[in-house]
Amino acid sequence: MTLPLWQTISLAVTLLGAFAGLVKLLLRQVELRIDERLAQIGQESKGWRQVERDVMALRAELPERYVRREDYIRGQTVIEAKLDAINAEVKMVQLRGAKGG
Repeated sequence: MTLPLWQTISLAVTLLGAFAGLVKLLLRQVELRIDERLAQIGQESKGWRQVERDVMALRAELPERYVRREDYIRGQTVIEAKLDAINAEVKMVQLRGAKGG
């Protein structure tokens, strides 16, 4: 089977055009898929930004609402020392009253 030159050139141009069209279609589909993924990542990042804001608000609020264990123990130690001192004073007053009365 032999084809004239103009038909061979026309066939080659048609095949190249079809191939270029397929490549362009595939590239467009890849581009759309990438755009979809970027949009999805953008929405996920908005969610993470909200979580980050919530964590920062919690970090700012924690010192106002909660006392660290070490601070609580230190405060309790001071209170107990004062109560022990008051108890010792009351016992001394009672002993003086018992001796004097």
